[in-house]
Amino acid sequence: MNDTIRPNTPGELNRRSFLKTTSTVVGGTLLGSLPIERGAHAAADDTVKVALIGCGGRGSGAADQALSTKGSVRLVAMADAFKDRLQGSLRNLQKQHKERVDVVDDRQFVGLDAYKQAIALADVVILATPPGFRPIHFEEAIRQGKHVFMEKPVAVDGPGVRRVLAAAEEAKKKNLKVGVGLQRHHQAGYIETVKRLHDGAIGDITSMRVYWNGDGVWVRPRKAGQTEMEYQVDNWYYFTWLSGDHICEQHIHNLDVANWVKNGYPVRCHGMGGRQVRTGKEYGEIYDHHAVEYEYADGSRVFSQCRHIRGCWSSVSEYAVGTKGTCDVGAYTIRGQNPWRFGSGGKNPYQQEHDDFFDAIRNNKPFNEAENGAKSSLTAIIGRMATYSGKVIEWDKALNSQVDLMPKIFAWDAPAPVQPNADGYYPVPVPGSPDWVKKII
Repeated sequence: MNDTIRPNTPGELNRRSFLKTTSTVVGGTLLGSLPIERGAHAAADDTVKVALIGCGGRGSGAADQALSTKGSVRLVAMADAFKDRLQGSLRNLQKQHKERVDVVDDRQFVGLDAYKQAIALADVVILATPPGFRPIHFEEAIRQGKHVFMEKPVAVDGPGVRRVLAAAEEAKKKNLKVGVGLQRHHQAGYIETVKRLHDGAIGDITSMRVYWNGDGVWVRPRKAGQTEMEYQVDNWYYFTWLSGDHICEQHIHNLDVANWVKNGYPVRCHGMGGRQVRTGKEYGEIYDHHAVEYEYADGSRVFSQCRHIRGCWSSVSEYAVGTKGTCDVGAYTIRGQNPWRFGSGGKNPYQQEHDDFFDAIRNNKPFNEAENGAKSSLTAIIGRMATYSGKVIEWDKALNSQVDLMPKIFAWDAPAPVQPNADGYYPVPVPGSPDWVKKII
């Protein structure tokens, strides 16, 4: 899992040579331990072979969108920690794309190390496991010379962000395309709205407010016979080492829009949060609300809220305030000296991002969203660090943090990074506590 990325400088890829070039990398020195038939791919046509790593709802959705792109594309391998999740996803994808799904039994891989085998069989890899695994899987895919589409967030801590940034640089050297599931960047209304903001439609942007306030998500009860590691991976949303907390897993979308509008990333933040309603042992260790104030290099502020409490006001949105007006970014509406509203049009952004990604692969266009994905993930991470600790968190300090949330051993019988007490409750961060601050910062 901790193999380092080794440099490999490829030649330019054209429409018909990229599969051949990728196959040579996979079948050669980078994968010397794999049998040649496992690493080789047919390069006689333009068929793009896809592997899905992580077969939950979002992974299955991403595979559906990949298989709905133009040209010849085929799903050839799948991997998941749990067999039933893989098989359920496979059945649904076969119904939707009968002619484009070819995942026979010996190309279905189950377990915490299954990703390596599936990656080896494909030209394009979709990474959609719980986010804590993303840096490890992305690093391996780039090491094997694969194009990657990975869901957000791409890391849950500073060490993970650094691994993604390093792998992103290797992807550039190898001319590998990388997409990240921040689909608003491919949404026509957002694209036009942000362009107008960058062109000065509301003047200098002095502040923003961004929200992901909603009811929350699923809970998966503990099953008889599960080890603690199995339970946490199955119920991954409620463990920081796996999800990053909901400020990372969901609210990253809104924070990413703020960074996009500001055309940069925050320098520091402070905030507060807690666990007021969602307090049962089934909710692991994460908070149910966060409120963070981010400061950018120009001194402007972005005010962030995210909440998972039922029966409250809900809003998933982004607003910008400028010297000449205001903008409801997600509603594509500008008010003030230059009023404007986006009309209609544009494809489903989840499909559009895959269309753009596969077009870049087939036509050798520049496409690497990993750096922004890593830095927007870090934006969410520093927010969580601020609410958990009660301290001001500096961007550079968080990026260079040595606090690694991941387990030392990846196995079902290995110790999970966080353990419940005798009553089944998990330790919850206490802002201001010196012991907790050491664990967080």
